Amino acid sequence: MVRGKVRMRRIEDLAHRRVTFCKRREGLLKKARELSVLCDAEVGVIIFSSQGKLHELATNGNMQSLVKRYQGDVVESQMQNRALQSQVAEPGIFLVREEMDQLQQGLRSMYGGGAGDMTLDKLHTLEKSLELWICQMRSTKVGHLFCTFLLF
Repeated sequence: MVRGKVRMRRIEDLAHRRVTFCKRREGLLKKARELSVLCDAEVGVIIFSSQGKLHELATNGNMQSLVKRYQGDVVESQMQNRALQSQVAEPGIFLVREEMDQLQQGLRSMYGGGAGDMTLDKLHTLEKSLELWICQMRSTKVGHLFCTFLLF
């Protein structure tokens, strides 16, 4: 006798749903135990029935120790991801901060009584930075004007 393909949808008949839940729960727990034995893995399964009843399996030890281990691994993984992201973003952030510091120093010198205390190299660097910013502003302005022109 050949089994038909089971359509994945909610079972409407309450008695049939409960029987199916029990059979599939036992099958899932059996597979979890087998995985633990065959692969020497720690397996934890938590199931809540539709009535709110808890069914759990922890193959090595208890569920609390398994959950604590999981939470520790998740926190460690998140910390590693953050460290990696900061390493990737750090050079770009450093360059932007350096450029902002140069521009702020130039503005302070200009509004604070002139640029008398700045060296010639610092003045050239400030000039190049200001020219770059002006160029970027003009290209942004042209882009906005072009978009506005296309809308009308």
